[in-house]
Amino acid sequence: MRSGRPSTSIVARMLPVLLALAAACGGGGAPAGPATEVRVVRLGAVPATPTDAAWAAVPRFEATLVPQDMVEPRLLEPSTPTVNVQAATDGARVAFRLEWVDPTQDDRQMSGRFPDACAVQLPERMQPDVPAPQMGEPGRAVEISFWRASWQAVVDGRPDTIRALYPNAAVDHYPFEAAPLAPGSDAQRAMAERYAPARALGNPMAGPRVRPVEDLVAEGPGTLRPGGSSSDGRGERTTDGWQVVIARPLPVGLVPGARTQVAFAVWQGAHAEAGARKMRSVWVPLVLEGGKR
Repeated sequence: MRSGRPSTSIVARMLPVLLALAAACGGGGAPAGPATEVRVVRLGAVPATPTDAAWAAVPRFEATLVPQDMVEPRLLEPSTPTVNVQAATDGARVAFRLEWVDPTQDDRQMSGRFPDACAVQLPERMQPDVPAPQMGEPGRAVEISFWRASWQAVVDGRPDTIRALYPNAAVDHYPFEAAPLAPGSDAQRAMAERYAPARALGNPMAGPRVRPVEDLVAEGPGTLRPGGSSSDGRGERTTDGWQVVIARPLPVGLVPGARTQVAFAVWQGAHAEAGARKMRSVWVPLVLEGGKR
C-alpha cells in the first residue's frame, strides 16, 4: 500500500529545481556582505548637493577611520569611527558624498575653537603601486580636496568679520569704515586691503572664501602646498552630523573598469582636531563603473 508521499529518489531529483526557484524568488540567496570598494557610478550629471535625489541610486561604502598617530601633532584619542562614502561621475568630474556623525556643529574658526572638516585624497598618478596613504611620499604626490565648515558658513552668507565671529565684541573704529569713505568705493576697498596684508599679498587662506573646498598637493606629512582651484563642493548639517559633496576633475587615466585607490579624513572641531590631528582611513579601492544610469 502506498503512503502518498514522494519517494526519496524523487525528492532528490526535485531538490535542485526547488533550490533554483527559491533563489530566483530571492528567498534562497545569502545576504550581500558589506561593500569592499568605492564604486564610482556613471550619472548624467554630477550631483552638486548632498541632498540631491540622484544619490539614492549610488551604492554606499563605509570607510573605517583611525587616529593619525604617526607624526606630530598626533591624535591620541579616537573620535569619528566611520564615514559613509558614495561616488558618481559624469565622465569629466567625479563627486564624492561623505556623511558622518558629529554631535556638535563647529563652523567658526576662532581662538581656541576649531571647525569641522573632511577631505578626499587620490594619488596624483594612476599606477598600480600607490604612495603611502599618509599624504604620499617624496616624489610620489597625492591630491587632496579639503572642505571646511567655517568656509561653508562664509560661502552661505555669514560675513567674514570680527563682528560675525564674536557677536558680543565691540569695535571702536576701523579706518576703512570711516565716514569719508563711501562704502564700496575704490578708496574704501584700497583702505580695507591695507589693513588685510595677507589678502593684499594673495595669500589663498586670507579670504573671503568663494568656495568651501581647497585643492592641495602633498608628498608626505608636513609638505602641503596649494594645488590649484579645480575642486568645489557643498556641506550641509544633518540632525546628527554632516553630509558633504566634494567634486573634482576625474583623475587622468581613470576609465570605465579601471581601478585606483582613495582615502578619506574627518576633523571634529569640538575634539580640538586640526591639521595633523585627525581621523583618517587607509587606502580604499576605487573602481569606475561603465554604462550610464
